[in-house]
Amino acid sequence: MSIVSLEDFQRLDLRIGKVLKAERIPERKKIYKLQIDVGTQQIQTIAGGAEYYPPEYFQDRTVIVLLNLQPKIIGGIESKGMLLAADFRGKPVWLTVDEEVPAGTKVR
Repeated sequence: MSIVSLEDFQRLDLRIGKVLKAERIPERKKIYKLQIDVGTQQIQTIAGGAEYYPPEYFQDRTVIVLLNLQPKIIGGIESKGMLLAADFRGKPVWLTVDEEVPAGTKVR
């Protein structure tokens, strides 16, 4: 395990996001396209786990999002940001919050 400085960690823009829409991507069995409200904007991102979760699982779910990740084309779609998940036996377990927290709230 490598060590990161507090300054490196503070460069990550982690925010609370609210999933507005999750949809299947034609000819892709393991990923979804998500629209997420992150407070000041809505972003589009790609999330794995489509073989484990139906799209309805994500609807209105409050998630943790890394916003300042370099955009990447995944499955032919630009993904801006990344949902955080634990990898448990190869299955993503999405990190969420139990209480009502407004979209865009900074995670630190």
